[in-house]
Amino acid sequence: MIAPCDQFGPWRLDITDAERLARLRSMRAIAHLCLGPRGDALAVALRLSERDPHQLPVALCALDALAPLDRRQVLASFAHLHRLPA
Repeated sequence: MIAPCDQFGPWRLDITDAERLARLRSMRAIAHLCLGPRGDALAVALRLSERDPHQLPVALCALDALAPLDRRQVLASFAHLHRLPA
């Protein structure tokens, strides 16, 4: 179960499976590009979540386990990529 405060990005409950897959893949790409090997655990967890929704909490834990600056960089990049047009 994902806590309400963590229901963002690929962990939102009100998105389609296709949208969840797109968000998982974009976050994985961001992790690879921004963090390199430091983001490997997150990238693996996100990849596993693409096929098994039961892995979504694991991916969230991997995101939370990042160093604060790394986590902020991933989240800021993801938010910028998925922001609504002005």
